[in-house]
Amino acid sequence: MDFVCAHAGRPATAITRRDVARALLAVPSGVALVALPDLRRAMMSAGNPLSLPFWESAKATLGSIEAGVATVGDVQRWVESTGTEPILMTPSYFVWPEEDERGPVASEMFGRLVAYLEELVASGEVEPDALAAGDAEARRAYEELQERWLGTPLGDGRVPGFAVSDEQDEELFAAWDEEEAFALSELRRITAGLSKQPELPADDLDAAAARLRDLIALPGYPGNVLRACAGFDDRPLPDDDHELWLAVAAGIAGPISDLSEGGDVLEEFADLDGDLSEEDTALANLCAIQHADWLAGVAALARMGPGVLASPERMARLIAESEDIDVDDQDIDDLDATEGLFTSVVSLWVYLGIVNEDEVLTPLGWWGLPKALERAWAPSTD
Repeated sequence: MDFVCAHAGRPATAITRRDVARALLAVPSGVALVALPDLRRAMMSAGNPLSLPFWESAKATLGSIEAGVATVGDVQRWVESTGTEPILMTPSYFVWPEEDERGPVASEMFGRLVAYLEELVASGEVEPDALAAGDAEARRAYEELQERWLGTPLGDGRVPGFAVSDEQDEELFAAWDEEEAFALSELRRITAGLSKQPELPADDLDAAAARLRDLIALPGYPGNVLRACAGFDDRPLPDDDHELWLAVAAGIAGPISDLSEGGDVLEEFADLDGDLSEEDTALANLCAIQHADWLAGVAALARMGPGVLASPERMARLIAESEDIDVDDQDIDDLDATEGLFTSVVSLWVYLGIVNEDEVLTPLGWWGLPKALERAWAPSTD
């Protein structure tokens, strides 16, 4: 009883089913099973006996855990059946972060919901025994009232579900920015240490930019992908060839926008079993490549210089063998996945003259790839 009260931060008279369940799960299942009868008697002595269905469900769940047959979902649903545990994932697919990953807002909102559910249990609106018995109607009502609470503004105007999601987005963006800043610093360190610095092949750049202008003006792939990568669907092309080429090359490493929806039709969205279009596949692949993979691949090409093979298979090998990033032992599936992602990259590189038709790095690519990557990762000045 002392452990349960300390774990819950409440006196025995205020302990809830959820408090007991969480405390029982905080110790080995065998220990919890042995302690269960004494704990039940202590709760009765404290004037807070809970209910027979709860104790029976606790014994059954702990027994299943001890026997090794309980799933994580089984245990989660049992804790939720206490009537005051928020549902981990609601029917509308709102998902609470794991307890050790909750930020201040998520922790606050989770605590508010627990308190709200405790009020409903006290008033009889939520029946934990029905939940413990697996009553489908009670479960559905329990889910619906949590959905309503998550979508109802609090007194300060915040909507709990949106507030939690916004905090998670901010954390994700912050982690992304941190990763990008580290990759940029490593790229600059590596390029500064090259034994020979590449020089701009002006004629090659002029020729590539001229081809690029013609290509971007055409409908369909690859023009639509290159426009989306550089963000040129909603703004005019720059007059300067140097600016144009770098913007598109950087966009391949960090796409700015998605494809225009002008050509999409309802049937394409309804056909869930249909294959992705070439342009959709290309953009999906570009967005799936991690900073570390870009850094490892481009750093290797920068060190080796023009004339080196830069095929998708070769890029996957260079990344797997890189000493610039921490790479765990990769199996053939990992290499195949990386090769698949860089298939889209290399095919677009051909259009920019970064590699030639034989997928060999050109002087333009040697000069431009590190600069394009730096541009893609540099903080925006807007």
